[in-house]
Amino acid sequence: MPKPLAQTVGRRKSSVARVRIYDGSGEISLNGRALEAYFPSMAQRLRVLEPIRSVGMEGRFDIKASLEGGGLTGQTDALRLGIARALVVVNPELRHSLKKAGMLSRDARVVERKKYGLRKARRAPQYTKR
Repeated sequence: MPKPLAQTVGRRKSSVARVRIYDGSGEISLNGRALEAYFPSMAQRLRVLEPIRSVGMEGRFDIKASLEGGGLTGQTDALRLGIARALVVVNPELRHSLKKAGMLSRDARVVERKKYGLRKARRAPQYTKR
């Protein structure tokens, strides 16, 4: 197995994506499965490939990633951040264009915890007059 050019981590909600990027022909393997098999939605696949497309490097790198936690949306955004960070490690000159496109910022929004006395995080029980 060749040594990866970069190893990075991307996070979103409760999802974590550990990304390894290699020189190659553009193959993407997620938890041992192809991109098309892992993300059935075309919108999710386009979102994952957005960092590579925006810098015009499609077909130059092989990507292997292990994804865990959360749902498909969280994993999509975690993988997108991981790929963008890996591209910056490989070529630091890409940082400006990726940052300007908003792909290097971690989306810190997570689910708010439930509070006692409430039905959900902020939803109070129904008020009864009598």
